[in-house]
Amino acid sequence: MFDKRVSVAITGASGVQYGLRLIELLVKADVQVFVMISKAAQIVMATETNFKLPGQAAAQEAHLSQAFEAKENQIKVFNKEQWFSPVASGSSAPSSMVVVPCSTGCLSAIATGASNNLIERAADVVLKERRKLILVPRETPYSEIHLEHMLKLTRMGAVIMPASPGFYHNPETIGDMIDFIVARLLDHVGIDQFLIKKWGESSIG
Repeated sequence: MFDKRVSVAITGASGVQYGLRLIELLVKADVQVFVMISKAAQIVMATETNFKLPGQAAAQEAHLSQAFEAKENQIKVFNKEQWFSPVASGSSAPSSMVVVPCSTGCLSAIATGASNNLIERAADVVLKERRKLILVPRETPYSEIHLEHMLKLTRMGAVIMPASPGFYHNPETIGDMIDFIVARLLDHVGIDQFLIKKWGESSIG
């Protein structure tokens, strides 16, 4: 039914808006989205946004599907212990996974192969299967520990894409700044985007 599947994990760093916007645009691009949202991310979401997310995975799935006008089964939400979900196995996991935002705790767990919950396990699967893993840390400044983990993950094949929006597109709103990062994420998972023109282009349409 869907030509492409992408996993999106939202963890407990500031910047949950990036994750929500990515899910919204993947749905618009007719991509099936496998979603994982940590407990800490739910707390941050309630603090930073007006997006009221229920606590249980099934209710979250229904809420996100309605909010983003998704097709039936287009958004699938998994809780932290759904070990039989597709993202937990290399035989059925999507070819791309984005952790956005990625807390430094999650970054550490992925770098060390902890796999204590489904987000960490899903990222571990993507790495071991040599698929695309994109991590979007939102922290400042970075400690030596953070930088060491980023370097380690980069050498494993992951893409580290800090939530550091550019300004050459002359953003006028916070939404424009969010879209700068989300546009780069869409580029990296192979989805056409018309949010931000590429460098040197005169238009985005």
